[in-house]
Amino acid sequence: MPKVVRSTIIDAPVDRLWSVLRDFNGHDQYHPIVAASAIERGYSSDKIGCVRRFTLEDGSELREQLLSLSDLEMTYSYCLLDTPIPLFNYVAHIRLLPVTDGNRSFWHWESRFTTPPGREAELAEKVGNDVYSAGMEAVRRLPELAVAEI
Repeated sequence: MPKVVRSTIIDAPVDRLWSVLRDFNGHDQYHPIVAASAIERGYSSDKIGCVRRFTLEDGSELREQLLSLSDLEMTYSYCLLDTPIPLFNYVAHIRLLPVTDGNRSFWHWESRFTTPPGREAELAEKVGNDVYSAGMEAVRRLPELAVAEI
């Protein structure tokens, strides 16, 4: 069972980064592979159990469900319900922590899943690079995260 982990330091206060990442339906605003996203049944994007249906730039459609969300701990977990990519039993966790040296943020993103035999390394690399690392780099460039110079 592959475990994919990516982490980074973002040069923004943790509360500002959390305000971006907390929106379970906001990834279409920054992630380069997400073209459009909507929460099903009109639920709010912070309701545990809500499902986001989104389309990738290549036209693929995915559905993910919010499993947990904690403002206190700045964490959330979600799972894949439907995907054209053969990832099974996929569960991911996002966690933020303050970095007091410079008022920055530590962002940890990880998942575990199963794949067809022999595709573990390929799909782990795809998730780690095309989803996690690409998303982190896109968030890093968001103007609303820029720290004002004093």
